[in-house]
Amino acid sequence: MTAPRTQEQAVETLSPDQAAEELERLAKAIAHHDRLYHQDDAPEISDADYDALRARNDAIEARFPELVRPDSPSRRVGAAPGTGFAKVQHAVPMLSLSNAFDAEDIAEFLARIRRFLSLGDEPVELVAEPKIDGLSISLRYEAGRFVQGATRGDGTEGEDVSANLRTLKDLPKTLKGEAPGVLEVRGEVYMARPDFFQLNRDQEAAGAKVFANPRNAAAGSLRQLDSRITARRPLALFAYAMGEVSGNVGATHWDFLARLRDWGFPTNPLARLCTSLEEVLAFYDEILAKRPELPYDIDGIVYKVNRFDWQERLGFVSRAPRWATAHKFPAEQAQTRLERISISVGRTGALTPVAELAPVTVGGVVVSRATLHNEDEIARKDIREGDLVVVQRAGDVIPQVVEVVAEKGRKREAPYAFPEVCPVCESSAIREPGEAVRRCTGGLICPAQAVERLRHFVSRDAFDIEGLGDKHIRAFFEDGLLTSPADLFHLRARDEAAETKLQDRDGWGPTSAGKLFDAIESRRRIALDRLIYALGIRQVGQATAKLLARNYGTFEAWRAAMAESQDETGSAYADLVNIDQIGPLVAADIVAFVAEPHNQAILDALADELEIEAAAAPAASDSPVAGKTVVFTGTLTTMSRGEAKARAETLGAKVAGSVSKKTDYVVVGADAGSKARKAAELGVATLEEQEWLAMIGQDAP
Repeated sequence: MTAPRTQEQAVETLSPDQAAEELERLAKAIAHHDRLYHQDDAPEISDADYDALRARNDAIEARFPELVRPDSPSRRVGAAPGTGFAKVQHAVPMLSLSNAFDAEDIAEFLARIRRFLSLGDEPVELVAEPKIDGLSISLRYEAGRFVQGATRGDGTEGEDVSANLRTLKDLPKTLKGEAPGVLEVRGEVYMARPDFFQLNRDQEAAGAKVFANPRNAAAGSLRQLDSRITARRPLALFAYAMGEVSGNVGATHWDFLARLRDWGFPTNPLARLCTSLEEVLAFYDEILAKRPELPYDIDGIVYKVNRFDWQERLGFVSRAPRWATAHKFPAEQAQTRLERISISVGRTGALTPVAELAPVTVGGVVVSRATLHNEDEIARKDIREGDLVVVQRAGDVIPQVVEVVAEKGRKREAPYAFPEVCPVCESSAIREPGEAVRRCTGGLICPAQAVERLRHFVSRDAFDIEGLGDKHIRAFFEDGLLTSPADLFHLRARDEAAETKLQDRDGWGPTSAGKLFDAIESRRRIALDRLIYALGIRQVGQATAKLLARNYGTFEAWRAAMAESQDETGSAYADLVNIDQIGPLVAADIVAFVAEPHNQAILDALADELEIEAAAAPAASDSPVAGKTVVFTGTLTTMSRGEAKARAETLGAKVAGSVSKKTDYVVVGADAGSKARKAAELGVATLEEQEWLAMIGQDAP
């Protein structure tokens, strides 16, 4: 996937180290926006700007595929469900879509499908549908009756909003005609623009909250704890996909849309069946031109492979199906004055330059700060304080400065001099050879780093401790109550022994203090992957943490493995790089973290305080290859190697990139090379392609 063309030049100038550093920042930024969008219904950026942020990530990954992070946004969807509703486990994950931005991207999307399925020149039918800007929902029917509705949440677990969904007039409570015993329909709840404007007028007249846009209004309305409020809101529904189904619903997606209408669901009347690249691009242009006239918001076009048998073979890659993509509409930009450049310090000590801007409205949102990424980016774009700049709300946690606008006759300030000391603790800020980022050397004596690490530890996707916000962490740190993660679990005891109680502090009382202590106690039992993520290891996000948990199983096994020969030639490092999707840079950061004595002390302290749950058994545990480590080498004849790997993973196998003593099987195709020889040397079992297919019980396609 390529990025919008305005970003290509910047990506082409990145070094591998710069790219790795930016991918780390982007992973954090996109996770931040996912939480705001999926949990809080309060996004800071528009969908187009969010997609441009993802595009930046995709563009870097396309140029540096060896740097793709296990916690990459391209491998993740949504955010954990919020509180206030019962949780619903999705029988079939509700995943997101990959994005495309121009004709070249769509051409490559079709080419990838042909390569994966080995289709040659065979036509690929696509169903094209406008992408509604609303709230994704899942609707479950049993014996033709609506029984449960849920939000997408993090794609695996959502919120039960059944009572609120029942108030929608577009939702059929009982299906017409014959339907499968179990039918899960996916769709989008939205609010039409005229209804949105009227709702805001009513809200304003009543002195109530005014919504920023129709999407926020729809999401906020559907997630009301009182369904009577939802019933008064003008919500609408479009159905467009399926989840768990117990019977046949047709051979194609186009057939399924017809069945949805027969059952009583509204579908988008603009959907079209296309048979060529030219047809889908013409449809895109047509809908883009109609966009201002439509009564609802859309932010692009979704293309889906029509044939269900091809969809099944294509499967999924991380957070998205291979058989679908979203062709997005362009992001928005604006010009404003860069008043000064400030520096923020992150939990890894990275010094990040931030543009403090004269406030400007970009796509309906007021922007006053933007990222400048790093000192090389400032120099490359020759950005100086006082410049008139182009700002795009797509880049990092805050928007990005795209370029400087030349102003004839205006004298510019001197080039910006990047600080060589930390602005917080005044320790030296060192830029290692080959790195794009300058880092504070203060470590945990730097208050900024220590506080950021603690903030990360208690964040929603880590220990998720309610009632412990940023200002509280900072206050506790400054008062010496909280200096390391394990201190959290001593807070109640320290408070009981303290002369001044927490409940007597400003902003606290007996109830809020009690709730905080109870919230901390409730987190003494934690899943291994969440604990690993919470540690804040550089380049280890949620996906990487899950990989580590899955591969090592228990906290004790992981620590024992990491204690073996802790250098880049030792077994700990070799163990990590053998895990598919963990590269040398990530492995080096994990080894370095565990080798540091202070971190070992933290791990010991946490082990004493916590009950750490072992990782769940792999999916498809009844398959003959569940839990086995498999390596593919050579050219396969019955399917592409990508399809073979995807199938193995769905059966619970671990697909590795290299052969080691821990490898169970090496599947050998034509022209196999060094991996087959390595397997023979180590005595690892090798399988011919047909033997592999027989083992997993699959006929050649």
